[in-house]
Amino acid sequence: MSIHRTNAFEEFHYLKPDYRNRIYVPTAETTEKIKNHLRLLYKNQYNPISLTEILRLMQVYYAHKTPPMKRFEKKFKPDERFTQEDVVLITYGDLVEDGQTRPLKILTDLAEKYLENVFSTIHILPFFPYSSDRGFAVMDFEEVDGRLGTWDDISALRRKFKLMFDGVFNHVSSQSTWFQEFLNQKPYFRDFFTVFSTRQKISEDHLHLIVRPRTSDILTEFRTLYGSRLVWTTFSPDQIDLNFKNPRVLQKVIEILLTYVKRGADIIRLDAVTYLWEELGTSCVHLEQSHEIIRLFRTILNAVAPHVALITETNVPHSDNIRYFGDGQNEAQLVYNFALPPLVLHTFYTGNSDRLAEWAAELSHPSDQATYFNFLSSHDGVGVMAVRDILSAEEIERMVLRVIEYGGFVSYKDNGDGTTSVYELNTTWFSALNRDDNDESFAMQIHRYIASRSIPLVLMGVPGIYLHGLLGSKNDSDLVFEQQETRSINRKNLRLAELIHDLEDPRSIAYHVSRGLIRLLQIRKQEHSFHPNAGQRILNIDPAIFAVLRFTSDHSEQILTLVNVTSEPIMISVPASSFMRRLLKWQDLLKGRQYTLDENNLLRIRLRPYQIAWLKAL
Repeated sequence: MSIHRTNAFEEFHYLKPDYRNRIYVPTAETTEKIKNHLRLLYKNQYNPISLTEILRLMQVYYAHKTPPMKRFEKKFKPDERFTQEDVVLITYGDLVEDGQTRPLKILTDLAEKYLENVFSTIHILPFFPYSSDRGFAVMDFEEVDGRLGTWDDISALRRKFKLMFDGVFNHVSSQSTWFQEFLNQKPYFRDFFTVFSTRQKISEDHLHLIVRPRTSDILTEFRTLYGSRLVWTTFSPDQIDLNFKNPRVLQKVIEILLTYVKRGADIIRLDAVTYLWEELGTSCVHLEQSHEIIRLFRTILNAVAPHVALITETNVPHSDNIRYFGDGQNEAQLVYNFALPPLVLHTFYTGNSDRLAEWAAELSHPSDQATYFNFLSSHDGVGVMAVRDILSAEEIERMVLRVIEYGGFVSYKDNGDGTTSVYELNTTWFSALNRDDNDESFAMQIHRYIASRSIPLVLMGVPGIYLHGLLGSKNDSDLVFEQQETRSINRKNLRLAELIHDLEDPRSIAYHVSRGLIRLLQIRKQEHSFHPNAGQRILNIDPAIFAVLRFTSDHSEQILTLVNVTSEPIMISVPASSFMRRLLKWQDLLKGRQYTLDENNLLRIRLRPYQIAWLKAL
C-alpha cells in the first residue's frame, strides 16, 4: 500500500493537533528504549526530565495524525517500505526557474508532467532560509525559504510523490536565531554550541586527532555580549556545530524531526551525521554517541511514524559507512553507497570492471528493512573517501588527474595530522566521462553515459538520480569562478523554457539521456528481481563486462544484467551454472531479442561498445 498519490495533504496530518481523541501512550518497551538511549548518551548527567520531554513531543506529534494515517500504519509492512518501483529524484527546490513563478511550483509542474510514473520520491535539498552552502547553513529549520515557495507548495508536490527532507542537524547558520541568541548570551542558548574561551583550552595534540572534510580552521572567533569566544565549526565559519552534549539541543532537534514528518517527509536525510558529537581526545568522527542518537531517532519514529525512514549521509570509507545500518534493525534504513560512484568512474576510465565486481560481490543485505541508496553524481560531486580502502593511492590519483583534465575540480580534507588529502571530485557525471574536445561521436558519448548510469539501477538497493544527472548536464566552470565554490560546477540553475526545449529537441544531450534513463527506470519497476530484498550474484565473465544476476527469493524470476564498460565490441559466453535455475531461453528486456543456451550449455551474447543487456529468464 502506498502513502503517496493522495488528493489532499491533510488526509494524513492535521496542521494543528487534535486532542479530542485518546492521547498517545508509549509502550513500556518504547519508554525503556528511549531511557536507555539517554543514559548511554549522558551517563551520570542523565536527567529524567529529558525522557519526559521527548515523550511529550511524541504525544504532540501523534495528535496531528489523521484516521487515514493511522489506518495506513496498521497495514504498513517495513520489509515492503521500498520495492523495485522506488527511485529518488534529487534536486534543489530552485534548480529550475522562470523568473516569475515560485520555483517549487515549477518543480511540481515539471515532475507531474515528465516524472510521475518514473520516480516515486523527490528529495528536495534543503529548502529552508539559509546564509551559505546552497542551503546547508540553515537559518530557520521550520520555515520554507520564501524565494522558493511555501509549505503549501511542498504539500502539493507530496500529492503525487513521496518526499525526502534534509535533517541538517549537525550545525546551524551563524545568522540563525539560535546562534544570535548565543551571541546575546541568553542563558537558554549559552550551551547550544561547543565553545572555548581561548585557544589554550584545546591542545594541539587534540586538534591533530580531529578528522574533518574541510581544511578551514575548526575554531571560529565571534564577539559575544561577554567577550570573544571560539566556536566549533566543522564545515565553515558560517556553519556552527550544535552541542548535543546539551540535552535541550537533542530535544529541539527531535521536535524538528517530528515537524518534518507531519509536514510530509517520508525519508529524512541525516546530513553530516558522522560529526554530530564532539569529544576532545578522539577523531570526532563515528563516535558511539552519534550512532546512539541515530538509534534514538529510529526508536522514536518506529513508535509514532513507522512509515518514515532515515538515510545517513556519510562520505567515509565503505567499512565505516555501512556501520550506520547498525544491526540492520536499529539505525538507518538507507545508507548512501558512497563507494559506488568512484568505483564506476574507475571502471569506465580503465575499461576494467574487476575492482567494481570484487567490491559488489561483498555487498550483502543488512536486513529486510534496510538497504543501500545507490547513486553516482550528487549536488556535491563524487566523493572518494569510501574507496580509500578499495582502490590504491595510484588509482585514485589517476582518477583525480582525469577529472581535472576533463575540466573538473578537486576538494580536500584535513587529515588531522597537518596534511590534506582528496575528499571529493567536483564535476558533473557527463563531463567526468566525456571530454569536451574529444573526437568521439555524439552517440558514443551518450551510450557510455547511460551504460554507467545503468549500474546503480541493477545493484541491490534504491537508486537515486540528481536532476543534472538525469539531463546529462556538462560542467559549468563559469559558475565556479563566479561563486568561488568548486561545488557550483554541478549546481547551475536552469531556465524553464530552455529546459523544456532541450527535453523535446532530438539534437540535445538532455533529450537522449533523459529518455534513455527513463526507459530503463520504467522497465526496472516492472521486475520483481530488482526488489531491494531480491537476491544478487556478481558474475566474473570478463573484465570488460560488469555482470549482475538478480533473482527473486524463490528463484522463479531471474534477470542477468550485462554492461560492456569499454569502447570495443565483445563476445561473451555465460555458463548455465551461473544461474539459479537452468533455463534454456532468455529475452533481452531492452531490445526484445531472445537467446537460447547452446549445446554446451552456454549463453552466447555479442555486446556492442557500452551496450546494456537485461536478460530475463523465460
